[in-house]
Amino acid sequence: MSRYVGSKWRKTAAIRKSAPLAQYVPDTLKMTGASLLDRLNQYGMVYIKPDLGMYGNGVMRVERRGDVYSYQVGNKRRDFARYSDLYRSIKRRTGSRRYLVQKGIHLLKYGGRRFDLRVMVQWSPSRTWETTGIIGRVAAKNKIVTNYHSGGKIVAADALLRAHTDQPASKLQALSRLGAQAGAAMQQAFPGVYVIGLDVAMDKSMHPWILEVNTRPDPYIFKKHPDRKVFRKIMRYAKAYAKK
Repeated sequence: MSRYVGSKWRKTAAIRKSAPLAQYVPDTLKMTGASLLDRLNQYGMVYIKPDLGMYGNGVMRVERRGDVYSYQVGNKRRDFARYSDLYRSIKRRTGSRRYLVQKGIHLLKYGGRRFDLRVMVQWSPSRTWETTGIIGRVAAKNKIVTNYHSGGKIVAADALLRAHTDQPASKLQALSRLGAQAGAAMQQAFPGVYVIGLDVAMDKSMHPWILEVNTRPDPYIFKKHPDRKVFRKIMRYAKAYAKK
């Protein structure tokens, strides 16, 4: 059975320690009133997310536009004239739970809706890390998260990328290599990890950003992959490390 690691902070730190991977990790800090304000001033838009959480629950998009501060949860947005009022409202939602603040990546869109990519990476029977599948997730209308459990739609990755680049295949190959590197970094930090799912955003320059690392990724979204062999391979590999 593959080891589960819940803390987003610990997983982000593990990936960031790898020199080849650090350039793909957005600036991420533990959220305080000071760190949120500083990154808002620096980037204009950030995401805050619970350190422990799944399916996009609790994720908020926070923005500063001139003298107006705002945050969005689900499809509801609230505006504030002062930062102190914004932060007070956010803290009422987060309570005592640890949250992270992450540089906001402006996701590419498909049909007017934001999308990211799920990169499935597994420890193979030949004892190497291998990217076994990449699939796209398109957010529901006006939603800020792409998760399938939050109403997101599963779409073939090459179809999403083709709208933004004339080299979708090379981009997917690069993501496959990135996934294998991330798997090795995670296993080094957390022995017993045999599968990860990377949530990857592509920005307008087609630079990939690792938004999150999941150590219990849902394999069943790959049943919607256009190549049926992909899902069968994922499940075959999963059976192999389930015996460990």
